[in-house]
Amino acid sequence: MINTMTNERLQQCLTVVESALDDMKAKNITVLNVEDLTDVMERIIIADGTSKRHVRAMADTVGAEAKQAGFMPLGREGGIDSDWTLIDLGAVVVHMMTPQAREFYDLEGLWSSPESLAELVATPREKKAGRRN
Repeated sequence: MINTMTNERLQQCLTVVESALDDMKAKNITVLNVEDLTDVMERIIIADGTSKRHVRAMADTVGAEAKQAGFMPLGREGGIDSDWTLIDLGAVVVHMMTPQAREFYDLEGLWSSPESLAELVATPREKKAGRRN
């Protein structure tokens, strides 16, 4: 795997993130195990914020607490007025979203099926060839 952690370190990271989200009153926290679906990460955490401002505050807190615990974020996506902010902690990627964004993008549905992932990453040539069969 590209972004691997020991099991102990992975559990520590998950605990830090989930604690930060709990402290910020995040809703519907979900942890997806995706280690068998991708080499890029091991877990995806998805949580709802009640507003764009709440999503931003959650992301600020998760980033700060992760750094304090020794998990340096590799990146952050989502602007000041975004309804979806992502923090990449390597083996753990955290998505904080408004309920509307979460419903629209349906990450749980996407990551629940290898077939849906294969369709997403198929090249146009592969998609075209697949339609002929």
